[in-house]
Amino acid sequence: MKTTVLISGICGFVGATLARELARRGCSVSGFDNFIRPGSETNRAALKALGIKIVHADLRAASDIDALPAAEWVIDAAANPSVLAGIDGQTSARQLVEHNLSGTINILEYCKRHRAGFVLLSTSRVYKIGPLAGLPVVVRADAFRPDDTQALPSGLTAAGVGESFSTTAPVSLYGATKLASEVLALEYGETFGFPVYINRCGVLAGAGQFGRPDQGIFAYWINSHLRRWPLRYIGFDGQGHQVRDCLHPRDLVPLLEKQFAAPAMPAEDRILNVSGGAASAMSLRQLTGWCDRRFGPRPVVSDPKPRPFDIPWIVLDSSKADRLWSWRPAIPAQDILDEIAEHAQRHPGWLELSAPP
Repeated sequence: MKTTVLISGICGFVGATLARELARRGCSVSGFDNFIRPGSETNRAALKALGIKIVHADLRAASDIDALPAAEWVIDAAANPSVLAGIDGQTSARQLVEHNLSGTINILEYCKRHRAGFVLLSTSRVYKIGPLAGLPVVVRADAFRPDDTQALPSGLTAAGVGESFSTTAPVSLYGATKLASEVLALEYGETFGFPVYINRCGVLAGAGQFGRPDQGIFAYWINSHLRRWPLRYIGFDGQGHQVRDCLHPRDLVPLLEKQFAAPAMPAEDRILNVSGGAASAMSLRQLTGWCDRRFGPRPVVSDPKPRPFDIPWIVLDSSKADRLWSWRPAIPAQDILDEIAEHAQRHPGWLELSAPP
């Protein structure tokens, strides 16, 4: 019998990618979206052509969620994913909380009513900012690396940030909404008897990602380089040495399938880092070098002025997911970059569509 899966934010990049892959693997997939994000309409027709039912609904409206048909599992892929949300002048703190926390509560009430399992796609930004912002780093091969000659924060190694790393405040308003959602999800699951999994993702990236610097830096950088939009190395030494890892959302699906079929597990085993890890990590300067080789060289402006909540190096250590679930990312960073570049070349107006200046 097919597993029935409901995806929130199904017409976003992550939601649409998961929907296509789960449907390809035999799941019965449906989802909802409020279509407020630039670019989200582009995914609706393609998903419907695959037989995926899409409902216009706003997760902030309890009545919208109450009207959705029953499913066995819900994947929460709807959120305001920017660490600058609530302070950037484009969204208010109240809007952020309504999207990322109140919306999660509405979905948890749905899961309670239908005894549906719940998977929250969380974030690396639940980890405490102070130790990450002050991480001792050195520059090697045009990228920051943790300075292993100095004491590193507990829970962080050269392999990345582990699940034991501190999540105490401050973690940013965005991180706080996701962390609160994690806690509530686990409590709802324990209290009302439905399975819950928390997958903390690094930077998700791939073709069709909306090109926004605060949400999809790899897609934004590649598209902008190709189109010769202005690019800046912001903060730290102004040289683009800050590092992130990347993961294609398709790589989440084998883990999701295992979670759908798993027996009950202790709460501490249901919180996982899920990322590309050190093998996929690169700096903006290294990404620029990749773009220069592919599209031709171009200058990048240095702007050392710091931004709120920025950190020099964050790579998630997914060894726990490997140990418990035999999960490792299968799509290498090179393939992700190639996929984004090919999409950018096929869609010359993508930046204007998904991230208007």
